[in-house]
Amino acid sequence: MAAPEIAFENVSHSFATPTGPMPVIDDVSFEVPKGTFTAVIGPSGCGKSTLLQMLAGLLRPSKGRVRQGGRDITAVNSTIGFIPQQSLLFPWYTLAQNVGLPLVFKNVPAAERAERVARILADVGLDGFGDHYPHQLSGGMQKRGSIARTLVYRPDVILMDEPFGALDAQTRMIMQDDLQGLVAAQGATVILVTHDITEAVLLADEVVVLGRRPARIIARVPIDLARPRNVFEPFAVPGFDDAYASVWQKFRAEVLS
Repeated sequence: MAAPEIAFENVSHSFATPTGPMPVIDDVSFEVPKGTFTAVIGPSGCGKSTLLQMLAGLLRPSKGRVRQGGRDITAVNSTIGFIPQQSLLFPWYTLAQNVGLPLVFKNVPAAERAERVARILADVGLDGFGDHYPHQLSGGMQKRGSIARTLVYRPDVILMDEPFGALDAQTRMIMQDDLQGLVAAQGATVILVTHDITEAVLLADEVVVLGRRPARIIARVPIDLARPRNVFEPFAVPGFDDAYASVWQKFRAEVLS
């Protein structure tokens, strides 16, 4: 077993409201080994995104510790990559300028920056679109640009918060398939928040199932399926049915009762 890259240790969190504290997470503990892909699922509003915000250093837990690489996260975590649900490309920049922004912030020389941007755009299927502005791109192309902007600076950890939720079904499958190869090539550690059990099973090495707010871990389900996985025909993937059923059995009581 690889050493943990990420660790949530007895994490609880409450938000202040006019009527008093509102607990959203209750004593959550789990580790994510380096170079693995973990999916987190749970009912809407249960605190899934709050866990990502803690790891990104945007929130401090009310109790417990959030750690990356053995160090406590106590401030904004500039070492991670974050892919939100919306693409959030700056409309006044071209695609290449948007993708290259993280390298500007890291003071990467212009020549190297241009080379790396061109390479990652080709990797995500956007070769030749670098001079286009976001409004000239489809929703799926904007999402590819958002992923490219994260991968271009090669973060060790990538956080994804419902990244494909706004896409149509066909584009979503294509993006899931692309993501498998891109993440594997970089060897990054990934945490994906999703409502989609099929997506979780097809992409992850482990699925963490959260209960209703205040969220506790209901189950941790290992996904032992060979890679690469066929996201276009999931039920043709050997072992997919059993893996899906294992996750659904843990999750169904949280969404149906």
